[in-house]
Amino acid sequence: MKLYRMITGPDDNAFCHRISKAISNGWELHGSGSLTFDPTQNRVVCGQAIVKDVAGQDYQNDLTLSDF
Repeated sequence: MKLYRMITGPDDNAFCHRISKAISNGWELHGSGSLTFDPTQNRVVCGQAIVKDVAGQDYQNDLTLSDF
């Protein structure tokens, strides 16, 4: 099965660590990252899609994607 996640968060060190951890766990970047400005909180927000192929398992709605 192929899994997809969209990770979002403030443009900070923690966001970069979340992406780095996912990559180290076998996830791959999917497309370009995105940035937008949230004027309410006066900060930049990042988004990055990631994908992962998992052999030998079928997709189920109740999967916790961060467990893979």
